[in-house]
Amino acid sequence: MNTRQAIDESSGPVSLSASFNNDSTCFSVGLDSGFCVFNADPCELKVSRDFNGGIGLAEMIGRTNYLALIGGGKQPKFPQNKAIIWDDHKQTVLFTLEFRTQVCSVRLDRSRIVVVLLNSVHVYKFSVPPEKLSVFETSDNPMGLACLGSKVLAFPGRSPGQVQMVELETGNVSIIPAHGSPLRAMDLSPDGEVLATASENGTLLRIFSTSNCVRMAELRRGVDHANIFSIAISPSSSLIAVTSDKSTLHIFDLPHPHRPPRSEWANRSRANSPMGGSLASNPVLDENPSQKWGILGKIPLMPRFFSDIYSFTSAHFEIGNEMSNGSSQLSSVSGVPLNRVVKGVIGWTSDESLLIIGAGRDARWERFVLYEDEEGRRGCIRKGWKRYLGT
Repeated sequence: MNTRQAIDESSGPVSLSASFNNDSTCFSVGLDSGFCVFNADPCELKVSRDFNGGIGLAEMIGRTNYLALIGGGKQPKFPQNKAIIWDDHKQTVLFTLEFRTQVCSVRLDRSRIVVVLLNSVHVYKFSVPPEKLSVFETSDNPMGLACLGSKVLAFPGRSPGQVQMVELETGNVSIIPAHGSPLRAMDLSPDGEVLATASENGTLLRIFSTSNCVRMAELRRGVDHANIFSIAISPSSSLIAVTSDKSTLHIFDLPHPHRPPRSEWANRSRANSPMGGSLASNPVLDENPSQKWGILGKIPLMPRFFSDIYSFTSAHFEIGNEMSNGSSQLSSVSGVPLNRVVKGVIGWTSDESLLIIGAGRDARWERFVLYEDEEGRRGCIRKGWKRYLGT
């Protein structure tokens, strides 16, 4: 008879989710025992709350004391069909929004709360009690995709691959046929002028102007299929980053409806510089470094990927062994909200620096910094990392 006690593999907290606030100055982490909040730069613990129950998702409103909480883990603190608005200053529930089905995600600011279910999006006025403003039907949205800006709200349309974009002031709805397959990730630029999307194929990012819904560009992450974890646009809306289950971070120049392409303003800057004449002949600066295949991309009838725009730099980030099957759920933790992205979540702390955070037992942050060498070539290097749960 074996009388030895079983080894407890669950020592220490487990991160069920990790997400940045709207300006990436902080990130919140849902734990199997509560939640915690970290400053992003420097990356330091700010708040820790032990609920003796799981929080599958914690979403912040800027740097305020209000958070949206959803139960999760093996022993959820709250039912997963409820969105809890938590006042951390008073450490009490401000109010609860209850639904018939599981809540996939919540987006919120000081005036609105957006609750995303599998097949619908519910918009409320942030008030006590909350006031329901509108409801929109969507195609299956297990990722809980939605982007809330100051002027527009974007989320999947009724058909797979479509985006519905709602003007918050007027309520007008525009439909963008973004992809031929279901959406996997999306982000809205900080200035609200650009929407970026990726599908389940994971090969292309598509860039749209929010003012007229015109597609401005396609950016190629790669040729092989990949599960996109996160896409994020930099504070100045000039760069966009993407992560995937290939364990690679890619960074692109972001087209913008009110700003010339980087190659154009770079040439202007060199022309106006004291050494403009000699620098103008530098082929590294004159050519678009994102045109990976060079002259092959200019030959007619060549396959399209030869002429596509690729990232100007990339870097490896750590996924760990919890996602070897490519799934976006933790295999060792049950009760995580549907298809919660728990690895590769991007937050720009400035136009030159970004964090990538992940959840799980190997929950960590990694900091990456952009640089430019003397010849104008840009790159990205990892400057540090840490397991933020202290295990």
